[in-house]
Order: sequence, then structure tokens, then C-alpha cells
Amino acid sequence: MELGLGGKTALVTGGSEGIGRGIALGLAREGVDVAICARRAGPLEEAAAAIARETNRKIVPIPADLTNDADAKNFVEQGHRALGRVDIMVNNAGSAPGGVIEHLSEADWEQSLQLKFMGYVRCLRYVLPIMVQQGGGRVVNLIGNDGVKPSYWEIAPGAANAAGQNLTRSLAGQYGRHNISFCAVNPGPVRTERWAGLVAAMSRDMKLPYEEADKLAPSSIPLGRIAEVEEVANLVVMLASPLMHMVNGTMIEVDGGQEKSLMDRLRDR
Repeated sequence: MELGLGGKTALVTGGSEGIGRGIALGLAREGVDVAICARRAGPLEEAAAAIARETNRKIVPIPADLTNDADAKNFVEQGHRALGRVDIMVNNAGSAPGGVIEHLSEADWEQSLQLKFMGYVRCLRYVLPIMVQQGGGRVVNLIGNDGVKPSYWEIAPGAANAAGQNLTRSLAGQYGRHNISFCAVNPGPVRTERWAGLVAAMSRDMKLPYEEADKLAPSSIPLGRIAEVEEVANLVVMLASPLMHMVNGTMIEVDGGQEKSLMDRLRDR
């Protein structure tokens, strides 16, 4: 199927590694020019160069810390200048610490909301006027299934994700008249660079050997495994397509049908 993405432009946050890098690569393979941001300039520039070499598309690296409003503004404005317009905004940057409430500090809660939620708010505040002026656009927010499938071990991510999901639906109602549509993608566990660290945190907080903790997530998924980056990126690329513009104000899980209550039962055995 031809997705109709050739010649489009996109901003992708958190584009230096993991899901964000996969999304930027997937969009570029479909003919999209992309501006990407991340906090560390070195990995960001390496990712941009590698994607550009493979796809022969314009990939613009713009270092930004999205906990800082000025950085978010600069990313959107520089990306807009470099690309000429912004057809697609993919909010992806940010993670939130897992753990039970006894192990979560004030700083952990602040991190969860400042980057995973407020980073999205900041970018949207600056990109939406651009999309209104140009006559339309598409926003895909990478959020997470913790917001709709609660787990006591993931209460901080769940809080940030629920806020992002509410934001997505609310803005879909407000901006539809400007031909701007919104969709949230909610991944479950994904095999990224962060996965080993998440398993280590589960092992610590649930007082399990690392090997047992590593089996918890796959055991809660009917398909028996966690997702790969490409599986999430493929969905985002499809949703970014003009063919999917009518998919507005909704959410799609990419988690293999995960049932998080199974993790708790396995842990408590």
C-alpha cells in the first residue's frame, strides 16, 4: 500500500535511539524529511547521519532538553525553518521511572511528569500554531499502556501516560476544525536500550532474581514476548499517513494483548 508520505515533513522527539530512532527511520524510508531531537548531541548526530545515509532523506539533528521550554520552542522553530513546514509531529521523548510507591522519590515523580507529559505539552504549544497556519497536520503521541492498564509497579509512568492520553483526546476535539488530527499509540514492553535497566528495577523492587524478573512481562503477554522497536515504528508510520487522518482522538495499544494482572500473580506466587 502506498502511504502517501512522500515529500512530507516530520518532527520526532527522542529520535537518537529506541522507538524514536525507529520511527524517524521508518518515516524517512517512506520519503519523509525529518527533524529529530534528543538531549545528547553525539548520539543524535550519529543517528541522523545513519538514517540519512540509508534513506537519502534530509534528517536534521537538533539537540534539545524538553524539560526546558526554551529548548522545546527552539526545536520546533528550527525544525520548521529547516524543513519548510511541519506535516507530522511525533511526540516520543521521555521515560518515567518504574517502581512501587515506597521506592519512588519526589524527583522520580517530577521526572515522570516533566518529560513524559510536559515535554509533549511544550512541543504541542509551539507546533500547533504552525499547523493551523499551514492548514492542517497530524500528531501522533507515543504514550504507553500503563495509562490504561494500571500496575502498582508502574504508577509513575501510569500517571504521566494517563495525562498524555487525556491531552491527546482533548486536543483532537479542539483542533479538528483546523484539519489537525491526533492519535495516541500505547506500547507495552518494548526491546529498547532501556529494557535491561527496567528488568533490573523490577528485580530490585519485587525482590526477585533478575532471570525471573525478565520473564514477568513476556508471561503477561498472550504472544509470549515483548515488542520489537520496528513493530511500534511501523504502526506510527502508518498512522502518520494521510490515509489515516480520520483516525482522530483515539488510542491504539501495541502490547500483544498484555494482561498486567498476570505479572502481579506471578510475582506473588
